Amino acid sequence: MSTHPPGAPPPRRLRKEPDERRDQILACARELFSSRPYGTVSNTEIAAAAGVSRGLLNHYFGTKRDLYLAAVSEMMSVPPIPVPAAAEGAGLRERVAQSIGAWLELLERNRETWVTALDTIIAGGDEDLERILQEARDRAVDHMTEVVGLTPVARTHPELRAAFRGYSAMAEATTREWLKRKLLTREQVHLLLEEVLLHLIEEVLPRLTRAAQASSPEPE
Repeated sequence: MSTHPPGAPPPRRLRKEPDERRDQILACARELFSSRPYGTVSNTEIAAAAGVSRGLLNHYFGTKRDLYLAAVSEMMSVPPIPVPAAAEGAGLRERVAQSIGAWLELLERNRETWVTALDTIIAGGDEDLERILQEARDRAVDHMTEVVGLTPVARTHPELRAAFRGYSAMAEATTREWLKRKLLTREQVHLLLEEVLLHLIEEVLPRLTRAAQASSPEPE
C-alpha cells in the first residue's frame, strides 16, 4: 500500500551525482569487458546495463575505446593487498605466495579485459594502453620490492628494479598462457611465478648487486 499522502506532489526521483553515475557506467563496462571479448561488447549494451542513455555514456567516456582504457586503468589501479610482513611470523615465501595469489585472483576476475590488453600490446600501435600498463608495471615493481623487503636496496641499485621489470614481463606472458591459451592452470602459474621470484631474490639478485659493485669505478 502506498504511503504517499493524497493530494501531495509525487516524490522526486533522486538524481545521482556525476561521479556516482560515471562510476556506475564504469563498473558495468568492467563487468562486460571482463566476461566477454572486447569486440562483442557495444556501448549500447553497456549503457543499457548501467541504466543510462547512450548519449550520457558518450558524454562521460566518448568512444568504446576510451571506455575500455578507463576500465583497464581502473583494474590496474586496484590497491595491492597489504604486505603481510607486518604479520608476526610471516616469512618471505608466505609474503610472496599471498601477493601472487591476490594478483592472479584480480586477473581471473577480469579475464577478458586483461587478455585483450595484452593482445593489443603485442600487436602494437596503442600508445595509451602501453602507457597504462607501463605505469601498472612500475607500481607492481614497487610492490614487489616492498613485499620482499628490498625497497631500500632498490633505491641505490637500479639493476634490481630492472630485474623485477623483467620478471613482470614473464609474469604477463605466463598469465596469457593460462587465461587465453589454457596451456597452464592457475595453480601451475602460481607455482611457476612463486618459485622463479624466490630464486631471483635469493640467488640472482645478490649476484647482480655484487657484479654492479665490482664494475663501478673507484672514487678518485
